[in-house]
Formats: sequence, structure tokens, C-alpha cells
Amino acid sequence: MKTPLRSILVANRGEIAVRIIRTCRELGKRTIAVYSDADARSPHVSAADEAYRIGPPPARESYLRSDTIIETALRAGADAIHPGYGFLSENPNFAAAVRDAGLVFIGPPPESIRAMGDKTSARELMRAAGVAVVPGTPGPISSAEEARAFCEHAGLPVLLKAAAGGGGKGMRVVFSMEELPAALAGAQSEALSAFGDGRVYAEKYLEHTRHIEIQILADTAGNVIHLGERECSIQRRHQKVVEESPSVAITEAVRERMGEMAVRAGKACGYVNAGTVEFLFDAHGNFYFLEMNTRLQVEHPVTELRTGLDLVAEQLHIAEGERLRQQDVVFRGHAIECRICAEDVEHDFMPVTGPLHHLRPALGPGVRDDRGVEAGGEVSLYYDPMIAKLVCWANTRDECMARMLRALSEYEVVGVKTNIPFCEFVMRHPAFRSGNFNTHFVQEHFHPSKLRRMDETERRAAAAVAALLGNTTSAVPPSSDGAAETANNGWISLRRFGMRP
Repeated sequence: MKTPLRSILVANRGEIAVRIIRTCRELGKRTIAVYSDADARSPHVSAADEAYRIGPPPARESYLRSDTIIETALRAGADAIHPGYGFLSENPNFAAAVRDAGLVFIGPPPESIRAMGDKTSARELMRAAGVAVVPGTPGPISSAEEARAFCEHAGLPVLLKAAAGGGGKGMRVVFSMEELPAALAGAQSEALSAFGDGRVYAEKYLEHTRHIEIQILADTAGNVIHLGERECSIQRRHQKVVEESPSVAITEAVRERMGEMAVRAGKACGYVNAGTVEFLFDAHGNFYFLEMNTRLQVEHPVTELRTGLDLVAEQLHIAEGERLRQQDVVFRGHAIECRICAEDVEHDFMPVTGPLHHLRPALGPGVRDDRGVEAGGEVSLYYDPMIAKLVCWANTRDECMARMLRALSEYEVVGVKTNIPFCEFVMRHPAFRSGNFNTHFVQEHFHPSKLRRMDETERRAAAAVAALLGNTTSAVPPSSDGAAETANNGWISLRRFGMRP
């Protein structure tokens, strides 16, 4: 029986909050935003029908305050809460508290989140369901001696991983026994800091693998379907930068088996709503369960462009009781997503913060720009440095890469450094273009010296542009030779501002 939802509180910020609000409005649903003091003028606040302050800038005092968010939802008359991704989206206690408050949690049941959120229990659940997993310890490591024993048994290299959380936090690769004590201590410390849980387990480190994930949807009647795969192997610091669908690495037979395993994983944990089952795919055609993300993924737009489905709308329909059928899913064309982040690519992709003096996204056929910041705003030190997700669709992969290169060349950001040059580097690199790459793409192929550099004419023109924008000092810091260069990627094309040398 369908139970229509009328009013949705979005317990998030930035581009994902804007993206959810847009779909809700298309479906005629009232939207409620929440914001910290740092986000009072952010786009997601103005996009919603109503907005409520929930605390000061630090996430632990605002977006991670489950009690405040639920109280706000009740006060605002919401029917449901959509958590987006990050923050409280994979917190089983929050999902349970939302349910206990008489609200609908637009996501999986807390029991499923709990089962799949702990990586060690998830591995055991998948093994019992007949899904292949990477060899590893059956539970968290209790001592350095236990870690050493596993290394001796499995053979080096070994990967130490946080039992809770994800996103590359609490991970260390061990290549020698001498590294083990420091790596274990480092992984435990980072896991505790990032997730409030210092437990770490070990698994065999598989080299030269690809990271491929399957999007699933599951309804309340037990039907689970998959929406194909996404290739997520272009990463830095274990975090994704470029994603695409379909993957050029897998055959139709492997694709079918992988989809079947993802559906089996969803059924094994009693899953409901949208989720992603992640696999490692090796050079011999074998794949192994990595983890399950019990939420909407950052890279979900590539699946939307290939299937024509709005995944947020699907989440809402599932929460309202609609049923799913695999035969309704149709795939078409190729899609690629580049995460546009405020990062210093030349210094190990370190996040940067600062004001956005100028921001103009790329447009045109087959180009989608999902972002939660605008010109005049800023990239805050309190939150993720992602500025936008630039997504392109075309009939073929070659056409899609060409479209992405065009879109990246048109994307304008002044005020902070971005990773746009790296994304362009990826699109042009022979390894990516041929499909012959893995998760070590950055280590094997990238060096900052390979990025494009501005010539002196471009450098001076960029300084003039920044001066016209009204803040030469912060937008265009001096270069080492005394000339000015933009903080936008270290180079700029004159045609971006209608100029010619």
C-alpha cells in the first residue's frame, strides 16, 4: 500500500542537498533544509521551501547532531528525513531514532546499516551468502602479534582497514614486517579519529585491481534489482576522482555475475532503498566483495544518465511503497563523472579553502553540473572540498571523453586551486583512453610536472582577469618569477574570458 510523503527534511548540505531538493520539488513535495552558521547563505538553503539553523560550523555541533535534526523535522512538520551521503547517512542509531520518532528514514533499515557498516561482520555475512571476499582476518585485530601472524600466513603485502567507516580513512598498506607496527598504530589512530571506532582488520592486499561497484535498489516487498556497474578506479589517497559507466574492463558474462552477486548481497542483509555493492576486480577476471555503502553514492549521476532514472525519485518511491522490476531497467550510452575539488594537485592533492571569486560551470548537450556552491561563496575548512560533480553523457565512450574534455576546458573557477588539470590529464592519458588502468593510475602515470603550464602571455592575462574580478591579491598570488598567476589550477585559457593573446 502506497503511503505518500508530503514533506521531506534533507539532513545534509552542499550539492547533494540541492540535488535532493530539486527532485522533491519536481515530485511536488515540500522541502526543509537545515544549515550551520557557515552555510547560512549556501545554495541549498535558498533552494528549499523552508530552512532551519541547527548549530555552529563544526559538523559535530550541527550536521552530526541527530537529536537536533530530528527535533527540527518534527517542529517543521516533516514526514520523512533524507540523509544524503556522508554525515549521518550510514549511522544506524540515527536511522533507528528517525523511525522511533514516527518519521520515515529514506534509506535502509538500521539493521541493514549496522550489518553492512561493520566491515568484518559484512565480510562474514557475504561469505555465508556465497559472495567471494578477499582473504582476511575474521574479526578486528586485537594485537600486533595477531597482525604479524596474519601477514606471515597470507603473505605481504597486506592492507589494514578500519572496521567502521570508509572513504579511505584508517587504511594502511604494509609491504614489509618492519612497517607493520607503525602502520597498525596509524590505521587505528586514524580510524578512531574519523569514526570514533579504532578497530582495524587485515586483508590480503590485491595489487593491480580495478574498483567496480554495482548500484542496487531494493523495495519493501523484498525485490532487489541492479542498475549496472560503475568503474571507480581513478583514485587518490583511496578516494575516487573519476567514475564512469559502463566499465570497459568487464565482459557481459562478468557483468551479469557481478550484478547477480550484488543482488544476493542486498537480499542477504534485508536491504531496502538505494545501496552500492563494491568489488575488487583482478587481472584474471576474478572479483571479490569489498564493502557495501548503505546510502546514495557521490557518483550516482553516471548511473542516472545511463538508465534515465532519477535515483532520488526512486528512493522516495520505494519509501512510499512502490515495487521494482529488473526488466524496467534499460541501459544506454556512456557516462563519465569528474569530481571538481578544491585541491592542490601539485602537493599530493591536499584540500584547500578560500573564497570563490568567480565560478562558471560548463554547459551544452550531454553535460550536467551538480554543485552546492556559487560565486561569492567559499570552500570552507569545516567540510568536504568538493566544488561540483561534472558529468557527461554520450553514445560512445570516445564521444563521452571528448565531451568531458570540452566541458573541463570551459569550467571556470577563480579563487582556489582545483583539480581540473588532473581531470584533463586523466581524460587525455593513453592508459585511461585505452581502458588499460587500475587503482594505481596516479602512482603509475601521474606527476605534477606533467600538468599543463601557463605561458607568460596567459599568466599576465590571468592577472588582468583577476584584477577585473576585484581581488587581485587573493585570486592571483605572485608567481616565483614575480609575475601573477591565477589560483585556479596554476593555468588558464584566455578564451575562457573571451580574450586572445
